[in-house]
Amino acid sequence: MMIKANNPDLESWIEVQNGNDFPIQNIPFGVVELKNGKTRCASRIGNYVIDLYAISSYGYFDNLGIDDLRVFKEPTLNNFIAQGQPAWRAIRERISYLFSKENPLIRDNIEEKSKILHHILDVKMMMPVAVGDYTDFYSSIEHATNVGKMFRDPENALLPNWKHIPVGYHGRSSSIVVSGTSIHRPKGQTKADDELSPAFGPSKLFDFELEMAFIAGKQSKLGDSISVSDAENHIFGLVLFNDLSARDIQKWEYVPLGPFLSKNFGSVISPWIVTLDALEPFRVNGPIQDPKVLPYLEFEGKKNFDINLEVFIQPENGEKNSVCRSNFKYMYWNMAQQLAHHTINGCNINVGDMYGSGTISGPTPDSFGSMMELSWKGTRPVKLKDGTERKFIQDNDTIIMTGFCRNNNLRIGFGETITKILPAK
Repeated sequence: MMIKANNPDLESWIEVQNGNDFPIQNIPFGVVELKNGKTRCASRIGNYVIDLYAISSYGYFDNLGIDDLRVFKEPTLNNFIAQGQPAWRAIRERISYLFSKENPLIRDNIEEKSKILHHILDVKMMMPVAVGDYTDFYSSIEHATNVGKMFRDPENALLPNWKHIPVGYHGRSSSIVVSGTSIHRPKGQTKADDELSPAFGPSKLFDFELEMAFIAGKQSKLGDSISVSDAENHIFGLVLFNDLSARDIQKWEYVPLGPFLSKNFGSVISPWIVTLDALEPFRVNGPIQDPKVLPYLEFEGKKNFDINLEVFIQPENGEKNSVCRSNFKYMYWNMAQQLAHHTINGCNINVGDMYGSGTISGPTPDSFGSMMELSWKGTRPVKLKDGTERKFIQDNDTIIMTGFCRNNNLRIGFGETITKILPAK
């Protein structure tokens, strides 16, 4: 598929420094609050935010198949996304054209440029979508194997169904928040192995989970299924996703119905949604699936994406410490398979629904995507630069996640997902 906006030779008249996640080939979508308090749908090049409603008001988005350009002044992207894939592509192509180095239309118009462009430090990033429903998968074979070794039988770490279905559960959408939001340590019931009865209090085994999530871009009808071959037409784009977990609460509650209070207290996403179109140059083959999957899960082509991921822990008033380097390409079950399985029973999806990948762990200890794995259930503490150690996340620690693709001289990134962990209320 030829996408003009992905041309690696394109340059913008907006300065983009080396290593910036947002070159002109990215053109992600988000929502910002301007200095005047107004909320706008936006895109970004370099360190400048592009007000999509301001551009549309000057006529630059006319005749691009958008039913009502007022979608760009709404507080979420949902109604823009609902315009469909041809509209997303048309807007992305037009932004690429308008901000290309040789195009003077906005570049040389001082009045228009002042209304359209805002420095990233002059805006507040908002939740980009209203998440109606949220599903979390469990699709990293390394993560599932590690958990199985720690909590079940090391010789039979994976449950019998794991290589046959993309395992998932329905989570809580109301507590999904945007980067920069602090989360309080949750309280709940826990039970120590040497105690007869449970106790109540703040979680002691507080953890991050390094994930990515995709945003649904197309509605389906109740009773219909989405095929693997059609699944990507229903995906708008991806965000970084920190699915916070309380491991001690989870251990006591998850049998027989799975996580509940251990997962629904807060999850954090990055504010910019990077489209599948922008990620097209970074497709790779995923792991070999053995045994062979059932026909409805079979796929052709490259369905995984080479996205470098990193997690940092920053103590209060301290330095950032890199604790994990992983990659989205390790996912055993890909997004197309996840969505096909999710809907094979006729479950309907809506625009803005979100689907977490599950913890993304790689094959080496430094690529494990959670503190539970990195410290191996607390038996191997992680040392930080200030001399302290972490078995799990402590109060006032800040968790930072980053992600980017790199191909020759082209870098497409997601920015950061940042959250500070506050003491329990």
